[in-house]
Amino acid sequence: MPALQKTLGAFHLWGISVGLVISGDYFGWNLGWAHANFWEFLTAVSIVAIFYSCFSLCFTELAAAIPHAGGPSAYARVALGPWGGWIAGFFTLVEFVLAPPAIASALGGYFHFLVPEVSVSVASNVFFLILIGINLLGIKQTARFELFVTLTAVLGLVFYFAAVFPGFEAAKIIGPGNTFHFLNLFPALPYAIWFFLAVEGVAMTAEEVKRPEKDIPLGYLSGIGTLVLLAFGVLFSTAGVVSVDEVARLDYPLSFTLGKLYGAETWIVRAFTGIGLFGLVASLLGIILGYSRQIYALSKEGYLPETLSRLTRKTKTPYYSILAGGIVGLTSLQFGDTGQLITLSAFGACGMYCVSMISFFRFKMKNRNRATTYQAPLYPVLPIVALVLGFVCFITVAVYNILSFLILAGGLLLSILIHKSRGGFRNEKLSESSLSAETKEGILARGDTDF
Repeated sequence: MPALQKTLGAFHLWGISVGLVISGDYFGWNLGWAHANFWEFLTAVSIVAIFYSCFSLCFTELAAAIPHAGGPSAYARVALGPWGGWIAGFFTLVEFVLAPPAIASALGGYFHFLVPEVSVSVASNVFFLILIGINLLGIKQTARFELFVTLTAVLGLVFYFAAVFPGFEAAKIIGPGNTFHFLNLFPALPYAIWFFLAVEGVAMTAEEVKRPEKDIPLGYLSGIGTLVLLAFGVLFSTAGVVSVDEVARLDYPLSFTLGKLYGAETWIVRAFTGIGLFGLVASLLGIILGYSRQIYALSKEGYLPETLSRLTRKTKTPYYSILAGGIVGLTSLQFGDTGQLITLSAFGACGMYCVSMISFFRFKMKNRNRATTYQAPLYPVLPIVALVLGFVCFITVAVYNILSFLILAGGLLLSILIHKSRGGFRNEKLSESSLSAETKEGILARGDTDF
């Protein structure tokens, strides 16, 4: 079967990892303020930031050892077998296929703010279709464009920090109305996750990385560090200018904040909103890339129809995978609510994080003597923290969103029954080309993963 092109370096991976997530700084996170005040939400974001920092260190070890387009599903298949691979793949698909319509909706809202004559619905659909088209051009062109729009979006946030600084009032943050109720943290968690959601999607480009053992740790971990700094910067700078209630329901909270300082029609607000479009474009483009590689990998490993893993001859692009996820995303965009889509996407992410951490421990136990260029530090304490916080996030989202949980559980159960009726999955290990040289020399290459 034709292979994906190896064209990416560490800087590309930084751009993809930050680009996948940076829309979360521009919108979505503020919906958490409908459930919690500043200090409560800050605590929720801090917990989530600790989780993602710990998780990313463990996930990077898996990505470097098993550079496979399936990402989480590939790691779970190696560690837990074919059914583990499917469960991880299902959760990842939920996360990556339902996040794009939420982002596209906000993208339409930002564009409508700039050009009121164009409706939110029209702008959302047009942008979605254009970015699907860019992904069809191939990974090299997609990565270059992703890097450009990501750098522009990061500079946009720096511009925002500088613009709100003159109007920043610490009293708005430390005022007497900011009491603390511990239970308010939990319904706000999905929106805290939105600051970082989908960053692990960079692992799904692993088969297209030139030097995965070196470039993946450098690109991924530098991306996580950038995102943590930006998340806290956005949170503090916004809360120092407006009250949480003013922006708790908006799709364009940062533009609204600048409008409070300078006036909604001023050049500074319109310029920032234009730049903000790049942040949303970066995430939408990157997550389309992520879901297409996940669908491609699941198809290649026998979980989905073989047609979905076909590649174009010239650019080696999984065009059917891109189009299949796009159809689901566009359909969800017509009927889904932004908050609901964010919650379901966060559900998928939390489920995938739990399965990935279980896979990490299983992988480590089966490869105790494996030599590697990268290993997660502070083992086993740091991975245990990531595992516990991952389950806390998943259980919390489930408790406060019972209907969404039932929909997700029903979909997973239905998929398992369908696969059972078809005789299960192919009983074979990942192709050798999908494993790093280090893993090939380890226990995994000697038959321990023949499923």
